Amino acid sequence: MSPLITGEAVVLELRPASFAARSLGLILDVVVHSALLMAILLAMGAARDELDAAAAGALTLVSVVLCFVIVPATVETLTRGLSLGKLAAGLRIVRDDGGAIRFRHAVIRALIGFLEIYLTFGGVAIAVGLFDGRCRRLGDIVAGTYSLRRRVPVEPAIVPVTPRHLAGWAEAADIGRIPDALGRRAAQFMRQAPRMSPLSRSGMAAALATEMSGYVAPSPPPGTTPDDYLAAVLAERRIRELRRLGAARTESNRIGERLHRLPFTAARDS
Repeated sequence: MSPLITGEAVVLELRPASFAARSLGLILDVVVHSALLMAILLAMGAARDELDAAAAGALTLVSVVLCFVIVPATVETLTRGLSLGKLAAGLRIVRDDGGAIRFRHAVIRALIGFLEIYLTFGGVAIAVGLFDGRCRRLGDIVAGTYSLRRRVPVEPAIVPVTPRHLAGWAEAADIGRIPDALGRRAAQFMRQAPRMSPLSRSGMAAALATEMSGYVAPSPPPGTTPDDYLAAVLAERRIRELRRLGAARTESNRIGERLHRLPFTAARDS
């Protein structure tokens, strides 16, 4: 997976497309573009018979550039990295920082793609993609883009639960001073903890618990592990936030009902 670090120092795991998925999407795009070229050449067949060899060659060259360069670049620009082949394979072209591609990225990919895909029958694209960590072809490397998997299985949400022996302490603890950024980092750790190695998990849990202890009072009961401490604080924080949102919603509904009952007064004539 490809890590992307946001401005809040949160690491997002983006999954580059596999070589097989990229190959499938590329083959479908080549078929579509080739079919479009054949349709244009057949439609211009009658006109080509009336032209000399130079004009017919120029017309054919324009058709090739249109189908293999202009159309792919335009489609990827308008759809922000999609095409028929990529839609079928569940892929999208994005920048190296995870953002949507722009016109210049699409043009670079299309121009170099004409060389590495059509003029070399895909040989250059295959050779480069096999030795690149994200299966990028030469056009992606030059443009600063790569292919991202759009169809990623949704992971079940992990809701922290207060350990039973810490329920009384968590209800009475003062946790309102915890910074939102620290709360998000702790919540992200809880989601990723099952996939971490035991050593990394214990070290990060201890570091987060130590940092969070400066904003929580009183201290937890002796013998509380960092994992249980984080789970109790995050669970209680979530419960209190849900209560606060529920109270705000109730108050909003009450005010709305009061406003609805107010008699209608006509505007005074000026």
